[in-house]
Amino acid sequence: MTFVRACGVSELEDDTPKRVELDGTPVSVVRTEGEVFAIHDICSHANVSLSEGEVEDCQIECWLHGSSFDLRTGKPSGLPATRPVPVYPVKIEGDDVLVSLSQES
Repeated sequence: MTFVRACGVSELEDDTPKRVELDGTPVSVVRTEGEVFAIHDICSHANVSLSEGEVEDCQIECWLHGSSFDLRTGKPSGLPATRPVPVYPVKIEGDDVLVSLSQES
């Protein structure tokens, strides 16, 4: 599994998504509940950036239609989205947030 630097931990604010692009793939990096997560940044229901939404209870909400996705699994928790979005493995080395584009789900 190959990991690439997405950002620094110090660049992240709690519950505030940060959009990054890794090898042409849009990724939202989120620090919440003491952990850092990486999830595909495009909603599975509409072509909308999830990083523009709000984070609460380890979920990120699509601002356009209100679907929320679990940051751990990518599964939607409400309509109109019915398909999950990919989540990516994360590891922290020093201040670096490293993400692998190999999908966990």
